[in-house]
Amino acid sequence: MKWHRQLAILGTASLLLGLTGCSGSSANTEPISYTGTALDTVINIKIYDSQDNNLLTKCQKICDDYEARLSRTREGSEIWQINHAEGAYTEVSDDTLKLIQEGLHYSKLSDGAFDITIGTVTELWDFKSDDPQVPDASVLAEAVTHVDYHNVEIDGNLVRLSDPESKIDLGAIAKGFIADKLKEYLKSEGVEHALIDLGGNVLAIGDKPDGSSFLIGIQKPFDDRGEPIASIELNDQAAVTSGTYQRYFEKDGDFYHHILQPSDGMPCNNGLNSVTILTDSSLTADALSTTTFLLGPDKGMDLINSLDGVEAVFIDTDNNLTYSDNFPK
Repeated sequence: MKWHRQLAILGTASLLLGLTGCSGSSANTEPISYTGTALDTVINIKIYDSQDNNLLTKCQKICDDYEARLSRTREGSEIWQINHAEGAYTEVSDDTLKLIQEGLHYSKLSDGAFDITIGTVTELWDFKSDDPQVPDASVLAEAVTHVDYHNVEIDGNLVRLSDPESKIDLGAIAKGFIADKLKEYLKSEGVEHALIDLGGNVLAIGDKPDGSSFLIGIQKPFDDRGEPIASIELNDQAAVTSGTYQRYFEKDGDFYHHILQPSDGMPCNNGLNSVTILTDSSLTADALSTTTFLLGPDKGMDLINSLDGVEAVFIDTDNNLTYSDNFPK
């Protein structure tokens, strides 16, 4: 059995996107940066126009606070409480409520191809294990019967699951949401030039201090060196990728990756290796990268082309690139 899990590595390839051309700042002052582990990945934050390390400390705290609220697996988190309330209402914070509502929006937009109640399925797959296993078919089939975003009921700040066996999993959108919150905080503190990388969910605040854009490389799938297959200029925007190469394992000659279909609980195999979304909001980019991957190359690209201010590049299993109508090439 072959197992692979990519981690963000500062200066080479990140979990989703390789970063290139992001060094340098005004007045020959090195940017301050923070690198650490949170949200089940390596995160990196660089601030180019301030030397106040308290900003980085606060960013770390923001990440920790949201992880404590939004984690499916951390006992006592707001999502954990909903999932273990046996159908009773659970009161949640405004931010958790907003993220659940956003998840429901994309669940409805995709007619369930993306579904935030996939938690009963994701808990059966452990792509972090030293010896990952394919779930038993009968157990997986039972888990799928509890995947239905219609089971989520909201009354003010109260949330319940009408099917007590359903489980919410916000892992596909939480990092994007937190990145947007970090940007909101840093801008409120007067930061105008920064780069936020939450395991490859890349979000730029403004541009580089010299007025040039950040250059972001889209990783070539399964390239061990993290070589980019294409690059884009990022200026006050987000770029997020969902790809089969990020977490996967091989067993008995078969390939299994972490983007799971709500319909049968199995990895989505539709001819795509990755989807990269470029837009203003990291949450939107995060949600659409998974949603369009699950919709597939045709329906997914049709959705992107119907949206304002959102662009995408799809990479298929032969590493052919397909761009949305107005993607900045």
